[in-house]
Amino acid sequence: MNGRVLYITKTDCERLRKYLSSPAARNSRDRGNLEILGEEIHKAKIVDSREIAPDVVTMNSRIKLKDMDTNKEILVTLVFPDDSNIEQGKLSVLSPIGTAILGYSLGDIIEWKVPSRVRRIQIKEICYQPEAAGNYDL
Repeated sequence: MNGRVLYITKTDCERLRKYLSSPAARNSRDRGNLEILGEEIHKAKIVDSREIAPDVVTMNSRIKLKDMDTNKEILVTLVFPDDSNIEQGKLSVLSPIGTAILGYSLGDIIEWKVPSRVRRIQIKEICYQPEAAGNYDL
């Protein structure tokens, strides 16, 4: 990931920290991403839900992503692990892409290492952000 400032709402931060310390997280098949997500949260700037910019990816945001290498676009909703369902486009925050996009903004290109290469995705569109729509408790 790059050195940009990540923004996470206080509500999302509290819920994510609670999840990270739960028994469900310790038993999750995504345990490897727990540490990465914890690091991302630690370095993020935490802001009030009413003050987050409308172009920042928050939990329960619906986002169009573009793979910079293949030009393929996908539409996903960033969700908590218990709500994930890839067939419905619900992407867990503990997935590599989910962890990578949390807190980034429209237009950002995010890079992260996968076993065989470096992946690059761009946040192409934020179709829905709960806070921008006045939904502060999702």
